[in-house]
Amino acid sequence: MVKAESRTLIRCPLPAVYTFVVDEFVRNYPRWSPEVQSLQPLTEGPLCPGWTASQVRIDQGRRTETDFRVVVLEPQRRVCFRGLRDPYAIEYRFVEQGDDTGLAFSFELARLGFALRPFEKLIRLAVQDGTERVVRNLKVLIEKEIA
Repeated sequence: MVKAESRTLIRCPLPAVYTFVVDEFVRNYPRWSPEVQSLQPLTEGPLCPGWTASQVRIDQGRRTETDFRVVVLEPQRRVCFRGLRDPYAIEYRFVEQGDDTGLAFSFELARLGFALRPFEKLIRLAVQDGTERVVRNLKVLIEKEIA
């Protein structure tokens, strides 16, 4: 298993941060994660448990197509996604800190294929770098557009 988590403090109230990340997910996700080349909701309506989408990503030159589902949605607290065929999980957690918002983002890859096991250390570094980039991008976008 490969798991990484990064945190940041966003100088913006929690409801605005949550709206940017969860309520406006389809519009904003490709903005904070520019590796997303295409995002197509498979379920109509707002994010809720069971909501699904398909994405095409290019990570470090490697193109992947995955489908994912919202598995947990606790308003103003957290949202969790899980790959439908691929063994990954993603979680965003929100914590009110005065007038600001603590944001934690985690990514977990449940298993590596046999061919990738020799590269586990490099994959761990890339995953950690990716989580740090996500929280950094979210912080910059939200503080620039909302604060």
